[in-house]
Amino acid sequence: MSVSLDNIIRTIIRTGKVVLGSKRSIKLVKLGKAKAIVIASNVPSNIRSDIEYYAKLSHIPIVEYPGTNMELGAICGKPFSVAVLTVLDLGSVPIESLLMFAKR
Repeated sequence: MSVSLDNIIRTIIRTGKVVLGSKRSIKLVKLGKAKAIVIASNVPSNIRSDIEYYAKLSHIPIVEYPGTNMELGAICGKPFSVAVLTVLDLGSVPIESLLMFAKR
């Protein structure tokens, strides 16, 4: 059974705990409190480089969402764009399901 990244994100939002937004996400990554980071494909390069740098230091996996920030916002059920989504609690989703999509 193949599971789509969209369905995994929806389930995490419904059953777990997430933080939306790049500024709060960078802060949580610096503190090492994130379980994973999901970034949109068109996130600005300065935000991408900050998140990748701090995530690497904290050993936090990064999942690149293949769609735009508007599409990621729609998946999150929000009427606005979401460039970065930080997962604090996976809820009912096993970490392996999300890590299938993580950058190596």
